[in-house]
Amino acid sequence: MSDPRISFSRLAFHLETIYLFTRSDYKTMFFPVTIFAVAIAPSVGVKQLIHGALWVWIHMLQFNLSNQAHSAHEDAINKPWRPLPSGRITVDEISRFRWLLLIVCLCLSGWHGAGVLSASAAFSLAEILHEDLRFNLDPVLRNHCNVGGYLALELGATIILSSKTSVDRTSLVALLSSGLLLVTTIHAQDFADVNGDSLSGRRTFPIIAPEGSRLYMLAALPIWSIALSMFWGLGPLCGILFLAGLFVGSRYYQFRDERHDQSSYLIYKVWLLAARVLPMSARSGLLGW
Repeated sequence: MSDPRISFSRLAFHLETIYLFTRSDYKTMFFPVTIFAVAIAPSVGVKQLIHGALWVWIHMLQFNLSNQAHSAHEDAINKPWRPLPSGRITVDEISRFRWLLLIVCLCLSGWHGAGVLSASAAFSLAEILHEDLRFNLDPVLRNHCNVGGYLALELGATIILSSKTSVDRTSLVALLSSGLLLVTTIHAQDFADVNGDSLSGRRTFPIIAPEGSRLYMLAALPIWSIALSMFWGLGPLCGILFLAGLFVGSRYYQFRDERHDQSSYLIYKVWLLAARVLPMSARSGLLGW
């Protein structure tokens, strides 16, 4: 009979390994997507929230497995604590787990209906194009895959939280707005990873245009802040607060070392999270003050 202490130790090891796969993306994927869906869904119950959050998390894990199976050399520099570079798991084990999880994600999505299944399939396609077909080596294709994946997650989570088979007009406009916002600013994530991306041969915007990419952030974030404030009908106070985009853009331009770029990206994510909840103003007028 096996020692229960050994069994518990193995379980804890595997749970920690799963957490390490997902650790970096709670702030970049899980919480932003879930909060976005809560903000734009017409109404949200506790059951729908749990189902939606679980759906987002398991798809995030699927992406993490796919991404990290191809980035061990890069992670050894940028994130050596991840399961593969730290020796907790092998590439073959990740690959088997990843394809099994893809099937699980599709089955789970099918249980929620055709709309969620389509979103899951679109997410998986974006993931395969990004990692397996190496679209991530081209800056334009890479960003489009990333945006497509985010939109698929947002669509699926919104349908689940809405308890409907499709999204209404406000949700659709919010999704389109989110897509445009992401495709025009998503390279904010690339500044802190220039060293690792250079090593792996990726041609990101900060690598191709070191000065131009920072000037772009300086201009784009304040412009988006003003445009979104006007579009979603924010009141004067909320509009002023949302001009924090000017602060974020100026940080990217002024501070250019890796440590500051990591801090700027965290602040950018806060700004992006604020942008994701603005559709609440159209639903309830909550941000109209």
